[in-house]
Amino acid sequence: MEHRQHPRFPVQFRSSFSSANIISGEGKLGDLSIRGCRIFSDADVKPGTTLRLQVNVSRQQPPIQITQAVARWCRDGSFGLEFVSLSPEEWARLQQVVKELELEPYQRAASSNDAA
Repeated sequence: MEHRQHPRFPVQFRSSFSSANIISGEGKLGDLSIRGCRIFSDADVKPGTTLRLQVNVSRQQPPIQITQAVARWCRDGSFGLEFVSLSPEEWARLQQVVKELELEPYQRAASSNDAA
């Protein structure tokens, strides 16, 4: 059984990615954690490939920019990324998204109602 250091959350965020080796594409980001994610895409991304990743968390905010993510595996139309480098501002945004995902669904609903 695999043991993960950071919990992963099932999400469906639009994402786009590119590399210096002219690999680029779009996909659905799933299984988000504070240190990585899974991207569902038809792109052929080999393990070890370094990518720049944009994550569209909401329509109200610009995408989170991951300046460096490394592909750790690729299979069945998806690949796993480890986040290596983010600016402090983008790191704070990612932490906020994960923090919100950690809340129970009823807590998220209550927070949304409080903000309205």
